[in-house]
Amino acid sequence: MYESENLGTDILLKWSKLLEYDFFRIYSQHLVLYSPPKSQNLNQRRDAGNPKSVEFRKSVYTKEIIDFILDLVASGEKSKAQIIEEYKIPKTTLYKWIKKHPR
Repeated sequence: MYESENLGTDILLKWSKLLEYDFFRIYSQHLVLYSPPKSQNLNQRRDAGNPKSVEFRKSVYTKEIIDFILDLVASGEKSKAQIIEEYKIPKTTLYKWIKKHPR
């Protein structure tokens, strides 16, 4: 299994239970950090039919992701501008994290 290119989710779930570690979290955090931006055309089409439509968005960042990002800033490995650009984290969100979790 260690050398195989792919693992089925059933096997990964068994390993997660056996080792009491959530291996699926690694994948979901990767999706949060590296997912492509939303299509602007989709929002325009949705709003065209109903001008009063409201879309609530909430990005979910785990403690591990916040710590990872703040460690990058604290170590000087990446600048705040690089983090905002690469990970598409809103500027206000990043500055709130820095204020809330001083290093």
